[in-house]
Amino acid sequence: MKSGNILVALAGQPNCGKSTVFNAVTGASQHVANYPGVTVDKKTGWLRYNGSRFEVVDLPGTYSLTSYSPEERVARDFILHEKPAVVVNVTDASNLKRSLYLSFQLMEMEIPLILELNMMDVAEKRGVEIDVKNLEQRLGVKAVPTSMKNGKGKAELLLAIEGVAFQNDKRQSVRIDYGALEPYIKDVEDQLFQDTTIGTQYPLRWFALKLLEGDEAVSGLVQERHSRAEEFLSYVETLRSKFEERHAAAPEVHIAQRRYQAAEDIARTSIINLDPDKRTLTDKVDGVVCHRFAGPVILVGVIWLLYYLAIVQGYNLTNYTWPLLAKLRSLAESLTPAPGFIEIPLLRAFSLWFIDSINALLNYVPIFFILFALISILEDSGYMPRMAFIMDRLFGRFGLHGQSTLPMVLGGIYVGGCAVPGVMSCKGIPDERSRLATILIIPLLNCLAKVPLYVLLINIYFAAHKAWAMFFISTISLLMVLPVSKLLTLTVLKDKETAPFVMEMPPYHLPSVRGVLGRAIERVWLFIRKITTIVAAVAVVIFVLLQFPGLSAERMAYYEDGKDKAIAKFYKKIVKFPEHHTVLQGGSLMEMVNYWEEYKSAKMMTQGEEAMAALQGKFKSRNEDFFRIAQPQSKDDKKVNREFKKLVKARNKLLREMKKERIDNSFLGKLGKSLTPVTRYAGFDWKVNVALLSALAAKESSVATLGALYQPDESGQENQTLEQRMEGDSEGFTPLHALALMLFMVLYPPCLATTIAVKVQTGSVKWMLFSMVYPMFLGLSVAVLVFSGGTALGLTGLQAMWAFYGLALAITIAMGFVKNKTQYV
Repeated sequence: MKSGNILVALAGQPNCGKSTVFNAVTGASQHVANYPGVTVDKKTGWLRYNGSRFEVVDLPGTYSLTSYSPEERVARDFILHEKPAVVVNVTDASNLKRSLYLSFQLMEMEIPLILELNMMDVAEKRGVEIDVKNLEQRLGVKAVPTSMKNGKGKAELLLAIEGVAFQNDKRQSVRIDYGALEPYIKDVEDQLFQDTTIGTQYPLRWFALKLLEGDEAVSGLVQERHSRAEEFLSYVETLRSKFEERHAAAPEVHIAQRRYQAAEDIARTSIINLDPDKRTLTDKVDGVVCHRFAGPVILVGVIWLLYYLAIVQGYNLTNYTWPLLAKLRSLAESLTPAPGFIEIPLLRAFSLWFIDSINALLNYVPIFFILFALISILEDSGYMPRMAFIMDRLFGRFGLHGQSTLPMVLGGIYVGGCAVPGVMSCKGIPDERSRLATILIIPLLNCLAKVPLYVLLINIYFAAHKAWAMFFISTISLLMVLPVSKLLTLTVLKDKETAPFVMEMPPYHLPSVRGVLGRAIERVWLFIRKITTIVAAVAVVIFVLLQFPGLSAERMAYYEDGKDKAIAKFYKKIVKFPEHHTVLQGGSLMEMVNYWEEYKSAKMMTQGEEAMAALQGKFKSRNEDFFRIAQPQSKDDKKVNREFKKLVKARNKLLREMKKERIDNSFLGKLGKSLTPVTRYAGFDWKVNVALLSALAAKESSVATLGALYQPDESGQENQTLEQRMEGDSEGFTPLHALALMLFMVLYPPCLATTIAVKVQTGSVKWMLFSMVYPMFLGLSVAVLVFSGGTALGLTGLQAMWAFYGLALAITIAMGFVKNKTQYV
């Protein structure tokens, strides 16, 4: 907290309207960041009231203050260590009894507390009345009824905050009687009081309760601060066992039961339900939305609409935003040294590479904005918990969570998703093990960037069975990610914390425009800020791997000779047009080449006759002689134009050859050749290896690199498609090779953008590296199995395809029956 600020924390369960309260009291004075070491949002805002400045922190929504999830730990640690002057416990007044469980835990932390009864308008509509005075008396805390969505009660809330902050309203909150557990609590309290200084920093009763609950985070504090930690924790464990033996219930279960009993008792005397049999609109809608058969159908429709709006329409929006990014590239081109005929200055090459890397990420912004806005609508409306409820039973069998549904759909359960928004949307999964599992399997789904390679290979090697091949590749990824998820949760993620699936069905709400847009903008800004800083370092590494050590002096001399011959041939052809021949002498020739490239690019981005006429006028006024060649008018102009195009074509051919040779000799290219002894068992040659290595940056690069490696030569290939060139040049490459390559691409490590998204979402370099390494081994194993196994059994590509499909289906079904270990910490 900054000096002079009075720290106020907003705590509450999800869907209680806490964000609405935060926005109402802080207005536009807000800042969003992350809590250190975790990916949980930290929202901070400020307000001035009666001359005082309050810093308001919106804590993550939690049902409890245990250590099941990062959100719970963040909220609890903030209250314990930052010691806010006031904690406002925002509750849903229409469902107050449920909220009291969290309220009791806040009261046990002995903090200055205000109970805000939000959504009073909803409670009234549901026929619920609250005896506020009685509630205050029973709980011993100030209670403030509000309907913050309509601005009602805001003044009273601010007055209460001021009163509690300056201790004008001291109250002693009630203490829950834990009955048979009370002697054990007292025993642990006494031990703590005698042996440690924990009591000076933490409420001893709360600390003792947490130890008896078996809270691992609190046990960790004992390890740090107690002189005889192991002995003391062993004693606490003995008490836990003794209580369980005598009362046939674990202490944590007993504690929860007593809290629910207290909530029931207080609710009975403070909450009046005027019409208990009234069936609310939410109940009626849930009858359809959560219906056993209608629910999944509606879910598919909602997901399809979300996918259509975010991915399809989002990509359409990039048609408008991409020209803006292209202008950024053009600006970089104008500021860096101009290229020569075949000489590309290193500064220019790096600058354009860097801008292209940034642009590739910024191009996702329209998709993210729509996606985050739609997710906010689903969250605020109350549909998100219903979605999790419908899918949790199936996904739970594979260590996933009901809320994994949305990320997996966005990531590409069917062909055409995008792993980046899929990974980014994992933020809402409360279960850490399921969230990590979802993040780690999303790159194995069929994102849109993998499609070009699938189409290329299917067109060449499965042309007679295109429909079946597309069905296979569209569904096989799901049959592989579910068992993979199960394996991950049974092995590397087995000790990760899980949270019990708390199924809350909040009332449906109409989302506010401000809330939806505000959250979408916040999340997009976080993405841009984090991803653009990380990409800088990664882009430099990949650039170096592809550019160096570069071409030798001997090879450069060879290309210089090619350049001189092409230019000499051009001059010889246009010597009979002296006017043009004179104009294009010396350095003017390269100026004309750059002029031509700029004119071509500008024409591609210009639409409409008027705009085209304006463009031509601009280029004509810039250099009329060059314009006559670029846009020929006379017969002579056309002949020179034709020869100039040949010269440009010869230049591009030289640049392609140099690029190919540079890739071949680069560190990345050499790595591709060095991998051949291993990858040949998967049916990959060095060209495929290089294409796959280049796809580490972006999977679309695999086809682009193959296009460069299988480029047309002078033997009449210029009009052939890449499919035709690959088919002709890849002697011995069979449908079995193609199948192994397609399956390897399905399981391919995440691209650069997804890798960064994994880092952002997990907050861990370790998991980012793991997400890159394990798919490589898994993909290679599958490719070797298919290629070497298929070769040994004499299978054709189609036979191997269906054999593998049957194997994957059988493994998926079998893995669904293996039980995960439930790990509540």
